Amino acid sequence: MIIEGDNMMGVKRTNRSAALRVLNEQGNMSRKRLAECIKLTPAAITKIVGELIEENIIFEGKPVSSGGAGRREIMMGINPKARCALGIHINLRMAIVSAVWLDGAVIFSEKVQLPSFADADETVTTLSEKLNELVKKNKLKKEQILGLGLAIRGITLNDQRIAADSYGAINRKNYPIADRFEAATGYKVVMANNVRALFSAQVFLSKESSIRSQFFLRCEYGIGGAMSVNGKIWHGETDRCSEIGHIPVIRRGGKPCHCGKSGCLETIASPMAILEDARAVLSEDKTPVLWLVAEKNGGEITLEDVLEAARNGDAGASEILDRAVSHIAYALKSVIYITDPSKIVLYGKVFENSYYLTRLRSELAEGVDSEHNIEIEKSRYNQQLEEKAAGLLMVEYFLEQGGMI
Repeated sequence: MIIEGDNMMGVKRTNRSAALRVLNEQGNMSRKRLAECIKLTPAAITKIVGELIEENIIFEGKPVSSGGAGRREIMMGINPKARCALGIHINLRMAIVSAVWLDGAVIFSEKVQLPSFADADETVTTLSEKLNELVKKNKLKKEQILGLGLAIRGITLNDQRIAADSYGAINRKNYPIADRFEAATGYKVVMANNVRALFSAQVFLSKESSIRSQFFLRCEYGIGGAMSVNGKIWHGETDRCSEIGHIPVIRRGGKPCHCGKSGCLETIASPMAILEDARAVLSEDKTPVLWLVAEKNGGEITLEDVLEAARNGDAGASEILDRAVSHIAYALKSVIYITDPSKIVLYGKVFENSYYLTRLRSELAEGVDSEHNIEIEKSRYNQQLEEKAAGLLMVEYFLEQGGMI
């Protein structure tokens, strides 16, 4: 009998999850339409909808004309402010503490500066205190809060709820960070690597879980990737799938990488690597255009300065950019031929630069046959996901559990 009860609860959870996911991705619809979408009987839908309305997770609107004779249909949808989720997003030297409604709308978001290799326990305490302060300030009720989504850079072992290696964000490896945040805040915690969290938010907001496969490339301080198969993020055997930034591209004599190897893609092609390489060769002879910019700015240059100098014919800056773009394009072409994704999504400030993006697209087009007609797009939410991604991890978990958490 216990097994039967567990099975029935599992079926109920699955059906509720299917209903919530359809409403989340397709928007408001009638009970009849919802039953058709998830292939349940009208009686089963009536029971599910009744429960979700009673819990204030979905709402029913006024009857609308169905376009024909007979009973008018009543539209229903998810009540976005029925629940909210908290989020902590930990990056190198900075964290974002935030909260979102069920539709991803931001309730609050605040940056917290951290030192490199921040003390792990102190970081948990500091961010937990900030989170509780903001929850109180924004008058969020405990019964509204689903829990805490946690995103952290580096390698995460999600099933074990461990930050295996944050590459300098915190000073501990194999740190049980989810358990520590649960103890400090009192909220249930779900966690993910920061790039996977951004990709998950991208899929959630764009309503694209039906796309069979996508590859998400984040290019900021470093380079990271995430991949989905049949709408689900693929983790790989050891939770290290899509570590594209750490493909070794320089066989000997490459620059050391924070991962412990040398010659990784990140050390050649990341925005930080481009800027570091430009600073290393900055001179009147090797980078004349960039040199003039530096003279005007007291010797300082930015990534945008390097890209603009390359666009204006600076040979030294162009050489650095060519090398970076060719390596990152080569890595992406490997992704295309190995995984055959439906789409590649580009995320990062560098993709806002039209010159860089044009160069990358041109390099990607070379050597890829017409059979691989893959859409390559800059994220429509570029630079907008960091404050939403962690909280949306918990919203996704809520939908996956059919609202039963």
